[in-house]
Amino acid sequence: MFDLDRFIADCITASAETSHQPIRDVVARAVADPTALMATLGEPSGAGVTILHRTPTLTILNLVWGPGQMTTPHNHHMWAAIGLYGGREDNIYWKASQGEPGLSAVAARSLGVGETELLGRDIIHSVINPLQKLTGAIHVYGGDLITAEREEWEAEQLRMQPFDGQKSARSFADANARWQAMGAG
Repeated sequence: MFDLDRFIADCITASAETSHQPIRDVVARAVADPTALMATLGEPSGAGVTILHRTPTLTILNLVWGPGQMTTPHNHHMWAAIGLYGGREDNIYWKASQGEPGLSAVAARSLGVGETELLGRDIIHSVINPLQKLTGAIHVYGGDLITAEREEWEAEQLRMQPFDGQKSARSFADANARWQAMGAG
């Protein structure tokens, strides 16, 4: 059985370590049994972000991507550990470059159920749910992601701009509209 309070306590303890491997291990244990995790958190019914824990030093989110939902490249300015308990999340990793465009794609990784990824504080990535179903993930961040000043890069010219939280919220609302139009929501 997945115990949310124990998970949060384990994340707090692991996040105090010098290495970020312990936090990745905590997230990996949580997503290793997706059925138990969903028994506690509930089966995803739509795209959205639920804050499970938030302090100045740690944010834990239950993040559900809608079918086909994607983000533009963005950074967090803090480490992150991501673990999937449903669906798939495809990440493209970017490197800032001088001149135009402002980014170059340098790597990619697809995460499936039970897989985890540890992102360094300087990582720039974009995300897509390539499936026609919901993708559920636990995201743990080494800081207060909600109030952090960070950047995103617009899709066409890859020009850097301040991260727009309202645009992000609209992305989840649009994903839910598509999900409902599919007759699934």
